[in-house]
Amino acid sequence: MVFTALAEELRTGDVAVVGSEEYADWSKQLLAWEAVQEKLGAYLVEVGLAEEGETAAFDAGFFRRQLEDKLRDAAAAADAGYPDNEGLVIDPETGIPSLKPHRSEGQRPSARQLEEEIKARMPERSLMGILARTAYWVEWWRRFGPASGNEPKLADPFGRYVITTFVKGTNMGPYEAARHTPGVSGHELSYTANRHFSIVLLNEAIADLVNAHAQLDISQAWGDGTAVAADGTHMDTYLDNLLAETSVRYAKPGGIAYHHISDTYIALFTHFIPCGVWEAVYIIEGLLKNTSEVKPTTVHADTQGQSFPVFALAHLLGFDLMPRIRNWKDSTFYRPSKQSEYVHIDALFGEPGKNVIDWDLIESQFRHLMRVAVSVREGAISSSTLLKRLRSGSRKNATYTAFREVGRVIRTVQLLRYLTDAPLRRRVTAATNKVESFNRFSQWVGFGNRGVIADNDPVEQEKAMKFNALLTNAVIFHNALDIAEIVRHMLEEGWTIEPEDLMHISPYLTEHISRFGEYSTHELGIQPEAYDPKLDVDFAPLRETDPAVAGFGQAA
Repeated sequence: MVFTALAEELRTGDVAVVGSEEYADWSKQLLAWEAVQEKLGAYLVEVGLAEEGETAAFDAGFFRRQLEDKLRDAAAAADAGYPDNEGLVIDPETGIPSLKPHRSEGQRPSARQLEEEIKARMPERSLMGILARTAYWVEWWRRFGPASGNEPKLADPFGRYVITTFVKGTNMGPYEAARHTPGVSGHELSYTANRHFSIVLLNEAIADLVNAHAQLDISQAWGDGTAVAADGTHMDTYLDNLLAETSVRYAKPGGIAYHHISDTYIALFTHFIPCGVWEAVYIIEGLLKNTSEVKPTTVHADTQGQSFPVFALAHLLGFDLMPRIRNWKDSTFYRPSKQSEYVHIDALFGEPGKNVIDWDLIESQFRHLMRVAVSVREGAISSSTLLKRLRSGSRKNATYTAFREVGRVIRTVQLLRYLTDAPLRRRVTAATNKVESFNRFSQWVGFGNRGVIADNDPVEQEKAMKFNALLTNAVIFHNALDIAEIVRHMLEEGWTIEPEDLMHISPYLTEHISRFGEYSTHELGIQPEAYDPKLDVDFAPLRETDPAVAGFGQAA
């Protein structure tokens, strides 16, 4: 019983171990309040909590009133709009809401015809050729080299880095790949992957492709880069791996590849995390570690994203967290005050006078909330470390109670928005469908070794995910270029192409890509002509209308 209690308090951060890395006192990593004060004004403007000129007045009372207004406005809007909300029904006895399922009208005939025509015209490609051409165009290969920072002492670093990325990205072992790739040995590939590639450098190369993809006109058909969806997919490891954990959900050993997928289909960031880890702690971490020029402000997630501390931290860092809501029975709505009553939606909040926000607690913990948020933003403490400690069950941690209370406010606001805004629900569904399609597509690319991660070293497991993300992003970027080139030819032939139809064309196309056989390296020596990022299609109407439609492309 003693050890069970101790383990629980270690998990929540109520007890710390001096000198420990995993269970150290995380509060010691926070910036001092004096340092936070110097940065606070600029920080508040940067994350959207205050406008220029408001920062001087932004104190505990201002923060409290801001949250109160947000909750009152959301509840009032939901109550006023309920009579006209045909998709929402609230049980007056239980207060449980139910939403009528949205029935998609399906793909327009013109969009289906366009998709079939583009698929028929997609040129035959090999994964090696795709990697080589994107390496010439984007020069992501220049990110890699020895840890010393010196120039690589390789006869052909371009070719070696492209081949290594192909081998590791497809999850083939170096010695198995060498049997099918002329001119290289397994030792050369293994040495290059170990000595010339690191997690930091792989992240930089991935960001290069993300930035190049964002400059393509065709990417505007899918989004504007302001939204991202986060989700994980199970990756198999060997059972005799000391670091493997058995997934309760999948009932087999492995880990989780946790991806942040932009609304333009490309992967911004990828983690490899153990099965036993609470996935929600990595929702914010991936956004903060994203080094590309694409900076999303809205993040969608699955039901694991519905945590009070995660909602609170997302709000304090300037992110609009909107997860996909599925189970309304366990959702609690919080009132702004005991006196707050509503004509139509009062049953949502339970008994009158119950489930009320503790505004005094939020106001009293203002300094600590700001101290934590600025410390995370400045990199003094990681968001994943923080959220691992701010979990339910803490009875002594004042930081948890403050984050819980702010999270209750933001989560209630987001639940009310989700119930009352049908286009928003469709956007969330479309975003989460997109990340699920990416999971299938990246696994299609990483076909080697039957999808099993063979490495036991957690650093190498993380690198395996990064290699796969780099290769997958290269294929997405190349597919986008091929689609744009086909559209240009079709326009020249007199086709009328609507942007609403192009948004249905997913870059997760696979039918034209060969994966097996002998992996010829002759394309490494063929320098392609410069690509054209421009496309004579006006995508502005897509930003003015609801971009959430059914029918996002599925990976083969």
